[in-house]
Amino acid sequence: MLLSKSFKKVFNGFILSILVSALVVTPSLGNNFHWFDAPSVEISVNAQTPAGVEETQQKNSKLSQNTREEKNNSQDKSAESKGEEQGKLDIFKIVTGALAGLVLFLYGVTRMAEGLEAIAGDRAKELISKFTTNRYAGIATGTVATTILDSSSVTIIIVIAMVSAGLLSFVESLGVVLGSNIGTTIGAQIVAFNISDYAPIAMFIGLLLILLGKKERWKQIGLVILGIGLLFFGLDTIENAMEPFKDYRPFIKLMETLGNNALLGAGVGALFTVLVQSSSATVAIIVTLASQGLISLSAGVALMLGAEVGTCADTLVATFGRERPAVRTGIFHLLFNLTTAAVGIVFATQLAGFAQWISQLMGAGDDVARQIANAQLIFNLLGVALFIGFLPLIARGLERLLPDKKNQNRQAEAVKN
Repeated sequence: MLLSKSFKKVFNGFILSILVSALVVTPSLGNNFHWFDAPSVEISVNAQTPAGVEETQQKNSKLSQNTREEKNNSQDKSAESKGEEQGKLDIFKIVTGALAGLVLFLYGVTRMAEGLEAIAGDRAKELISKFTTNRYAGIATGTVATTILDSSSVTIIIVIAMVSAGLLSFVESLGVVLGSNIGTTIGAQIVAFNISDYAPIAMFIGLLLILLGKKERWKQIGLVILGIGLLFFGLDTIENAMEPFKDYRPFIKLMETLGNNALLGAGVGALFTVLVQSSSATVAIIVTLASQGLISLSAGVALMLGAEVGTCADTLVATFGRERPAVRTGIFHLLFNLTTAAVGIVFATQLAGFAQWISQLMGAGDDVARQIANAQLIFNLLGVALFIGFLPLIARGLERLLPDKKNQNRQAEAVKN
């Protein structure tokens, strides 16, 4: 059977990801074999001794036994302290494990996005162009399109391209941008269910569809399922790699600092999002670590707010070389996320408390992962509600700030005359 070029890339990347994971896991497996830890065998010889000598021997043996126990206890304590020191200093395995999980996760997200765009990309464009007659329809369209494509950045980049091509007006694009921020929260809600145990099944089904699918559509569906499996498998790998940090005091203090300083936490979240180029990836990792008790609600909310700002990097890059209406769409996305994130940082404590209350009403109890996912949903819903009434004013302001080149030339000619 001849394999297509796209499948070769996916298959090679899949094998490479497995090799990376194997290299990370193998050293940890080797540490579990203790070949030279055999217990020592004590041989006692019974002999007849005089009564007085026997009593003194018993006393001496008790004293020697007590001293041996004290030495053993001191040796155990020193061994434990050495083990703790080694665990604190040797973080190579933790870092490499987290990196391997991040590679798997990002590779899965990329493959899933490619498959979804191939299946629903044209339909998403038709959906966006048909159902953006008003701001409310645009919000609904952006929400649905982002849920289908599983990426707000992809949705907004498509919108920017459509505006640049004249298929969508600048005003019509604003509602879609708002809706994309709501649609991106669906991924965090799914990750909060912690269904990573089924990731290998999804990977196997996806690989079968890619190998055995006769039609290109089935291969694309298999690529999406494989990407979903790799996504959750990568998150599970990150979760296992980061587990030792539960008892690592510097990490705990860092999370406490991020929780107490929302601005610092937002900066870290924004930087990480720019590096991985996906706010969905950042929030998914935050939710996963929260499910392990590694991230508190306050720290998770701060990091999430930063992710909302960091995601603007991709859309701003997509505006380079575009016409003025497309540039205005990218700038609107940046202004919207910056403004809502600033408000969120000021009211981070209230947002966390409200998310906790909502989660308890939903029956989630003290599930911090679900609380962070709900905080992101609440944050984006409130942000859209805050901006939706001012869209006409914002549109006019941006049009004056960045007028079309034709209008600029006309104004320049009018001034000369």
